[in-house]
Amino acid sequence: MTAGRLEAQTGTAFELARGRLLKVIDPEGEQVSDLIAFNRADKSEWLSSGRSIDYANTIYLTTGHILYSNRSRPMLTIAQDDVGRHDFLLTPCSPETFQIIYKNESYHPSCFENLHTHLARFGIAPDSIPTTFNIFMNVEVKADGVLAILPPRSRAGDSVTFRAEMDLVVGLTACSAEMSNNYAFKPICFEVT
Repeated sequence: MTAGRLEAQTGTAFELARGRLLKVIDPEGEQVSDLIAFNRADKSEWLSSGRSIDYANTIYLTTGHILYSNRSRPMLTIAQDDVGRHDFLLTPCSPETFQIIYKNESYHPSCFENLHTHLARFGIAPDSIPTTFNIFMNVEVKADGVLAILPPRSRAGDSVTFRAEMDLVVGLTACSAEMSNNYAFKPICFEVT
């Protein structure tokens, strides 16, 4: 088993072999983790929000759902899920997120920066990072289509486990966006078995 801990507002990237399990744990509660995956052998195949939502016919993917690639091939299966509410609509927070949404002109850590910094060693360029699977993020769609970003439903120790359906390169963060994490930043833990 390999285990790791991401401190608040940080990220990592690593290889995940087919058949291995990735468990993402919220050790303190109400902390989002952005997940992205690429085919290890061909980085132009990546995790697709559109394909995954389309084939599941739901925006709330949970235990038993498959996360598909842009080529409609299974990449990850959600094997276990304590929370049942994650987001696959919104992109990873970026420097522009904090300028446009938060009106913040000073430097702010972001998931996009953390992902592209760590994925660079695998030859993945920033423009290749699509919408992430935002673990524990609680987004509801109102009747008029407006999105409500609510506090994550995860409590201390809650986790979700993914099974790799192909050899992958995975990027993972402890999210940096205030609204996503109920205005507090905490660590994320993960285990590979």
